Amino acid sequence: MKRLARHHGVTLEFDGRKVPQATLRLILAGLGQDIDGAPTGPAAPERISVPDDAVCYLPPSLKDAPGWGIFCQLYEIRSDRSWGIGDFADLAELARICGAAGADFLGINPVHALFTATPERASPFSPSSRRFLNPLYIAPDLLGASRPAIKDGDTVDYTAVAHSKLIALRHIFDGFGTDPAFTDFIDEGGEALQLHGLFEALSHAHAQTRAQTHGGGWHDWPAPFQDPKSPEVAEFADENAAEVRFHLWLQWVARSQLHDAQQAAKDAGMRLGLYLDLAVGEALDGSATWSGAAVALPGLTVGAPPDVFSENGQNWQLAAPSPVALRETDFAPLRDVITAQLSDAGALRIDHAMALWQLYLIPEGQSAAQGTHLRYPLPQMLQVLARASRNAEAVVIGEDLGFVPDGFRAAMETAQILSYRIVYFEQSKDGFNSADTYPEMAMACLSTHDLPPLAGWWEGIDIKLREQNGLVSPKASVEHRKHRTWERTHLARALGLTSPDPDSLLDAAHRFIAQTPSLLAGVRLADLVGPARPTNLPGVTDAYPNWRPRSPTRIEDVAEHPTFARITRIMRDARPRPGRGPR
Repeated sequence: MKRLARHHGVTLEFDGRKVPQATLRLILAGLGQDIDGAPTGPAAPERISVPDDAVCYLPPSLKDAPGWGIFCQLYEIRSDRSWGIGDFADLAELARICGAAGADFLGINPVHALFTATPERASPFSPSSRRFLNPLYIAPDLLGASRPAIKDGDTVDYTAVAHSKLIALRHIFDGFGTDPAFTDFIDEGGEALQLHGLFEALSHAHAQTRAQTHGGGWHDWPAPFQDPKSPEVAEFADENAAEVRFHLWLQWVARSQLHDAQQAAKDAGMRLGLYLDLAVGEALDGSATWSGAAVALPGLTVGAPPDVFSENGQNWQLAAPSPVALRETDFAPLRDVITAQLSDAGALRIDHAMALWQLYLIPEGQSAAQGTHLRYPLPQMLQVLARASRNAEAVVIGEDLGFVPDGFRAAMETAQILSYRIVYFEQSKDGFNSADTYPEMAMACLSTHDLPPLAGWWEGIDIKLREQNGLVSPKASVEHRKHRTWERTHLARALGLTSPDPDSLLDAAHRFIAQTPSLLAGVRLADLVGPARPTNLPGVTDAYPNWRPRSPTRIEDVAEHPTFARITRIMRDARPRPGRGPR
């Protein structure tokens, strides 16, 4: 079995422990291997290498005039016209505001399709399908709907939002009729779109008879409906053709509004426009796994091994694609997902970019400590990614945080995939790295959605939350607090500050990332206008309002917000667009 595991790139030991035999057997069986036989199929790559044609697109102007932009969580945006959640109309308006301020991109969380039948499954990084869009981001008022009386609180009430929007959108759809553009959209979407619409219709039908938190996923459906090719599914599709068509229409409207937002960004002078985010995988019980598009390995989930942020590791409950199936399909599932993101974007961030080389797989129902790494065909996957990037003329950013294998960042640079450099993490025992040490082939920023904005990080709110939620022991938290005190001292020193107040700290931090040689620098909107608390607390599900905090600042007030105005001036003075000096 060890010979089989080595042939297919399965790690036999991890962090000083032997991988359980049961884990090895499960992975090898999923790869179609006879445990007692000789290895079959191509061997997993033994070293990281980049083919000559696997080079992503970079705008020539970035070399001469490095850019900057703003990123946010779309749902957190608040406006007078939106329905309790930021939407694609808000995105277009924010793109105009940021473009006028000199930004070259506007980045947002993944907007993949989630589960409209069970809207409280709100994590954008646990999608039902990465190929399709989340209809809750549709702006119904752009279709003529009036805004209902809906709570406009400090957190998103996804159930209320879904209820209001789907009722209004269904009413609009019932009077829709037909449109040649919609017909073309359906034809172009093909079987994949039809299956997603059918999944959504089935999801709603079964959610009505099951617990709201479970009925949306196909694992809870009656057995005949778990197979998309069953006679029962075919009968349901015939009897509910209008419902299926409604969900196809939602995808068309969502795609149209996202396209308009990208056009607004480009019209505002942005060199890149929208910067979308690709989740590392898809939910175990979502549309992609039900239809087979996820080419998933059975009985395995994707996660992360134990580390300083989570002593027990993390199980992300995402399906793991089979490298064997990817090869057999000429990487069509990967190609389709990437192409879908780049249809209306000038940049794409790949979450956990190391997935191009390896994934940490965990047997379903087991702890993360029972998992191990499986290698993937990196050269071919890079070729698919690079070709899509060049075709769309879109920049690719790889989120390369956590455990990064030796040689991976060098391969990213060769492939012209920008590294993702977070100031909080760019440190050594001697202090924080100076701005001039950041690589050119990178995007520099202060933090990510898994970390608090600068003010909260400075106060150590993340350390407090991890301890309160049992992610780390009290003993470890004591050490983390000691280290945060050290970090505050050394970050202030790196920024040239002695006794920083919140404003001087924020200004100096943004001057710092603007001064790096990195081709892109990212400003987190939450650092400027809120919300102040973390967007997400990894490893926690119900005890913290993950993916729900909303900005206290209306989008109508963003442009004139003093912090927004101050920081954007710092950024555009340091990184003016080509042909423009500081202003």
